[in-house]
Amino acid sequence: MSEPSNIQREFGIQPIDKLLNDLNYNNKDVVGASTEQITHKMISRARKGRLLTRNVQRKILNAINNLNNSNLTLTDLFNYRGK
Repeated sequence: MSEPSNIQREFGIQPIDKLLNDLNYNNKDVVGASTEQITHKMISRARKGRLLTRNVQRKILNAINNLNNSNLTLTDLFNYRGK
């Protein structure tokens, strides 16, 4: 069973990329701060704007909040709506 071809998957560079760059954090820092299972590839995809599930977005959000001792929301990191 194939997926419909009209689903948009690429959304361009996301706010998470600027945030991590401004804070001088790399993907390894975020993965290391996570208490959940996330990978460097997930962070890379998030930064580039690849469509991620809401669950993966939340895991990344939690890791960044742990790393930076902040209270960011999903809208601070992503400017698209995941499924």
